Amino acid sequence: MTKKLLIVDDEPHIRLLLEQTLEDLEDQGVELLTADNGEDALETITTEKPNLVFLDVMMPKMNGFDVCHKVKNELKLEDVFIIMLTAKGQEFDKQKGNEVGADIYMTKPFDPDEVLKKSMEVLGLS
Repeated sequence: MTKKLLIVDDEPHIRLLLEQTLEDLEDQGVELLTADNGEDALETITTEKPNLVFLDVMMPKMNGFDVCHKVKNELKLEDVFIIMLTAKGQEFDKQKGNEVGADIYMTKPFDPDEVLKKSMEVLGLS
């Protein structure tokens, strides 16, 4: 079964950076999907059921916390692993991330190697 990874960020250069960081995973059969706002992200998560989502917090239409809350607490999609990506590294934000059900919380600027390593771990790739 194809594994799917969704990148959600409203900033094109960050989406691109993440795509470039993770493009090697495509050789291992991982399909990369992207969304540039919370509403599209939620729709993609609901229809595609990605294994892993890199989710930005500050976005138009619906923020990452709301998307995460809906996915984890309302839709109960336990199999969707969510890594919140945010420029806000305060404890309050991390706590909020935990409350809405985020699996991991990473702050920007992120380390591409760390992103790749985490992705491979979550997707069970070596």
